[in-house]
Amino acid sequence: MSFVILIGVGAMLLMLPFAHRGELSLIDALFTSTSAVCVTGLIVKDTPVDFTTFGHVIILSLIQIGGLGYMTAVTFLAIMRRKRLTYRDRLILKESLNHPGMNGIFRFLKIVFASIIIIELSGALILTLRFWSDMPLGNALWYGLFHSISAFNNAGFSLFSDNLMRYRGDFVINFTIPLLIILGGLGYLVLLELYNFRRKSLTRLSTHTKLVLWTSGIMILAGMAIILSLEWNNVKSFGSMDIGEKLLASWFASVNYRTAGFNTIDFSTFSDSDLFFGTIFMIIGGSPGGTAGGIKTTVLALAIIGVWFTLRGQNNPHIFHRSLVPYQINKAYAVIFIASFYVLLSTVILNESEHLHFVRTLFETCSAFGTVGVSTGNGGVLSYSALFSDVGKLNIIFLMLMGRIGVFAFTIVIVGKAVQTRIKYAEGRVII
Repeated sequence: MSFVILIGVGAMLLMLPFAHRGELSLIDALFTSTSAVCVTGLIVKDTPVDFTTFGHVIILSLIQIGGLGYMTAVTFLAIMRRKRLTYRDRLILKESLNHPGMNGIFRFLKIVFASIIIIELSGALILTLRFWSDMPLGNALWYGLFHSISAFNNAGFSLFSDNLMRYRGDFVINFTIPLLIILGGLGYLVLLELYNFRRKSLTRLSTHTKLVLWTSGIMILAGMAIILSLEWNNVKSFGSMDIGEKLLASWFASVNYRTAGFNTIDFSTFSDSDLFFGTIFMIIGGSPGGTAGGIKTTVLALAIIGVWFTLRGQNNPHIFHRSLVPYQINKAYAVIFIASFYVLLSTVILNESEHLHFVRTLFETCSAFGTVGVSTGNGGVLSYSALFSDVGKLNIIFLMLMGRIGVFAFTIVIVGKAVQTRIKYAEGRVII
């Protein structure tokens, strides 16, 4: 409900006459607000052209609050005001931050805020210095801050109509933006563990952190390999680039495939095979406790581990010399199944109602569900969603909200929690 209320307030603020230029329908205001709060980056209005500076401030504020989480932000303000929190408040905060326990949660929250400020300001400084060569210092400061916050929160909103395509061969942009995206997508718990491990105050990284780091690294490299192999000779995309540009473009696209909506190349030029593989990466998304969406890297890792040990006929799955709880693996299977159902159902509905290119519709659906934001475009500077009817846009809004909250949590809200029972039936044998 906090996300829904925040989206509604954001839409009303964007509807104010001094927040936008030209006409702005309610559905487009809701779409933009949802995309910002759910840190997605899909746009049906040209951000730098159709919104004023006040509108940009609203969008950036929604990105920051949405990336952190409304409950986390409110709780931090309550702590700063020295307001006493109930046990229920602490429990909500624990779930919002994906913190493993109740102990030290306030200290963890303060470290999260400090980390966010340091990382975003550092990114803003680097980007400002880079943009300063292209624009006056005042504009460079604003552009640097906006893109740093948008990148760290995995939002993908840009103040350039062509996103970052003009910086396709720029090393500073192509490493600063992806680094901010990766840091935001790893999760605050992972960042804290890495910091403590570097300071020698932690002797061993947790299984969660190792799994996140390994899976994230493999996904980025795999994405690069797939993009390069499928687009290397594609004259519409990579064909005219030199080797250095191809590597930079594939690196940038691979990072953004999973978590954020920035682009340095037109995705509409990609082959259908590449777009299809892209949908898989987008559904996976980032890691728990961060600013990214999707089913999460840990879910993929747990499912693969479960399948591997099942194929080997073993019932004691483990990784990094640590056993894994069977319920977690079963939960990973459930998340993948439910996510696939939602995505396929939405894609079929959109395909039948909008009558557009199927693969591009699937790509847009997965981008919304994974709160990614990359898009094949509407033929101009807007996302493919700009071609959808109001009903189609509502479908995308629903997917963005679901992806930000989490598919498992969202489904539990709909079906309700399971009723505990003491009854256990006799085992039934089923042939597989």
